[in-house]
Amino acid sequence: MVFQTSASLLDACMLAILSRGEAYGYILTQNIKGVIDVSESTLYPVLRRLQKEEMLSSDDRPCAGRNRRYYTITEKGLEALQRYLEEWKLYKKNIDRILLGGDEV
Repeated sequence: MVFQTSASLLDACMLAILSRGEAYGYILTQNIKGVIDVSESTLYPVLRRLQKEEMLSSDDRPCAGRNRRYYTITEKGLEALQRYLEEWKLYKKNIDRILLGGDEV
């Protein structure tokens, strides 16, 4: 993809996926990598940062002899997601006006 992916967009995507239910790291990264060209080594620091900012919580659970870390969105994360969604709608509308035409800019 020719467009750069910002940290804010990665945050919004991660929070949006987790707003639908808890998930472990590998599933999260595969969901995002399915639509955005980004490496796993970029995504795990996003998870750690969101957790440090108290937008996510996590817990480790045993699976096939090892632990899997599951992430859950917090109330603070849901509030941040709402702000991201509002900003995204406005941003997308303005970019669509430029790229696809329509009302004068």
